[in-house]
Amino acid sequence: MNPDASQTPEPIDEWLEQIQQENPKPENSSVESVLETEMQALSVDTKPGDTNTELADSTNEPVAEVPLATDTTALGLETESQNNSLYAQAEQRLAQLQQTEAGLKAEIATLQATYSTLQTQLNETQTALGRIVQDSLTQLEQRKQALQISIEQLERRQERIRNEMRTTFAGTSQDLAIRVQGFKDYLTGSLQDLAAAAEQLQLVPEVREREKPTVKETQPSETQPITPQFAQQQFQDTTKQVRRLIDQYRNKPDYYGAAWQLRRTFEPVHAERVSNWFFGQGGRGALRTMGSRLQNTLIASAVISILHKLYGDRVRTLVLANTPERLGEWRRGLQDCLGIGRPDFGPDRGVVLFEAADALAQKAERLVKANQLPIIIIDDSEEQISLGLLQFPLWLAFAPDPKAMKNYDDDF
Repeated sequence: MNPDASQTPEPIDEWLEQIQQENPKPENSSVESVLETEMQALSVDTKPGDTNTELADSTNEPVAEVPLATDTTALGLETESQNNSLYAQAEQRLAQLQQTEAGLKAEIATLQATYSTLQTQLNETQTALGRIVQDSLTQLEQRKQALQISIEQLERRQERIRNEMRTTFAGTSQDLAIRVQGFKDYLTGSLQDLAAAAEQLQLVPEVREREKPTVKETQPSETQPITPQFAQQQFQDTTKQVRRLIDQYRNKPDYYGAAWQLRRTFEPVHAERVSNWFFGQGGRGALRTMGSRLQNTLIASAVISILHKLYGDRVRTLVLANTPERLGEWRRGLQDCLGIGRPDFGPDRGVVLFEAADALAQKAERLVKANQLPIIIIDDSEEQISLGLLQFPLWLAFAPDPKAMKNYDDDF
């Protein structure tokens, strides 16, 4: 055989070894299968050549060697092209694997950096959360201690108040204090009235004038010039002045005015009652109660204020109520509405408080003789009115509401 044919398998074996080292087993198996197929084909091709060679040896030996060399050269070229194709595929696969490896390494580096960042943030969050929890616990502990101290103080205070209520009258009843104060005021006024009456006892020899019946008949004619008249046409100037004062109290209240001037809010319902008493009843009549002694005091204060504007210090207010507590309420209400003080209450002062109608009538009679102008205020607790009170020029009575009889002891 041609020596070239014997040298052909050597580069194939070297190529197989390189393929086995560079490529994985599946690729080597495919290459080996291809090579085995080529070798079988080569062996098949060489067998007819041998028969031909043997035949040619019988005839002409140089002619048989030429086709064998040609086949060997073609086989080498084909094997070389296959080797080049396999090398190209292997290099391409290697480049892809290297690129994939680089991408994976970059992704791993990114993940590692992200993990480090998240780990740092987690540590910081845990630290901050622990600090917040610790601060909150500290604040709650402080609040707990403060609440415990407050509870202890309140418990001690409760126990002290209970002890005071067991041993003294402090805090038992505000109504008791009001009643005591009202009785005190009433007692003071009664003592002052008693002193004034004792002073008047020196005039006993002059009682002869009272025995004359002509004195009572001529007294109205003597006092008639000073008797206020609000419902007659000839007193239009006084009527206008009264209406102007009522509008002033209703529209422009003066809460810091002088004494004897109304200092409280004057609603239209109050103004209507006062106007009715002045112009409808002529200053002598009864008004239905407002449902509260405080509201009744406000209406009476407006009447007293207007009379003081018209007649000045000649006006004397006489209040009649059947209990010291009610008289005390009237005193406080008049002080609050008119801006007057305790010195303005007394027998010879601007306001006098009475519990009995007879004593009030005697005081009013003395005031009339002294050329004074008494205004009699009758509380709605009086079920009956003495006829002796109706002879005086000015009196205002508050009639209880028949539909709702109210006990005013609970007003204050």
